[in-house]
Amino acid sequence: MRKLLFIGAALLLAGCSGGPDDRLTGYVEAETLYMAPQETGVVSEILVEAGDAVAAGDVLFRMEAEKTAYQVKQASAAAKSAEKRVDETGPLAKAVMEAEADLERASLDFARTEELHKEGYVAKAKLDNERAALKAAEARLERARAERDAAREDYQSAEAQAGFAQQRLDDLAVTAPKAGTVERIFRREGEVAAAGDPVAALLPPENVKLRFYAPEELLSSFRPGQEIGFACDGCASGRRARVTYVASEPQFTPPVIYSLDEREKLVFLIEARPVNPEGLRPGLPVDITKP
Repeated sequence: MRKLLFIGAALLLAGCSGGPDDRLTGYVEAETLYMAPQETGVVSEILVEAGDAVAAGDVLFRMEAEKTAYQVKQASAAAKSAEKRVDETGPLAKAVMEAEADLERASLDFARTEELHKEGYVAKAKLDNERAALKAAEARLERARAERDAAREDYQSAEAQAGFAQQRLDDLAVTAPKAGTVERIFRREGEVAAAGDPVAALLPPENVKLRFYAPEELLSSFRPGQEIGFACDGCASGRRARVTYVASEPQFTPPVIYSLDEREKLVFLIEARPVNPEGLRPGLPVDITKP
């Protein structure tokens, strides 16, 4: 009888080995992207549903665009009008060319009159008139060039305004910045969404991570870049993750994972990225194999 009790105790101890002491408990966490409009408006169309897989660049939803489209037309028309004024065949370019020609004639007339005045063939009054005409021609050219340059600046401003209006119109179609899965839809067609107010939540697979806590005596076993093993309910065996973060300060075991035996322990937060995040959902408990 004593021998049977000894065998039973040994079997019980063997069953306990490889249990919780060989693993660290953690959970899956997701860094969800909350997709929102840049400006307040009405949601006109939602093109995805929760659970849909989308590629980078796919349109998730559109905001009402009628008002912005009118602004684009107005800004584009203003830019075209300003462009005509600065065209090489436009009135301002012609005014500059005429002023340059007038200045050239005035310069020749003044030079000729000045030479004749030196030789005594022309009175000083004539020379003064030619000098005044030259200065007036110079002023006209300077004014024509200033008007042309100002028109060019106006055109650049109008062109920038047209580009900005077009960008606002394009931004009303909100696209996925990365490939991922649509986790949730917060708004419906016809509802008003404020700027920055999420309409859809997107989860790229690379934004899934594992969070777990290790006691101080095991902290040196986990280093950023190190691969570790983990398991979860319904997951394939042999899953791996790469450590990305190890906290420098301890904390008490969080209530979400503590047991009665561990709730007073000081532990360090560790994060790891799964090598293959397929099938991992936020909140899923995981067991991390101790190194």
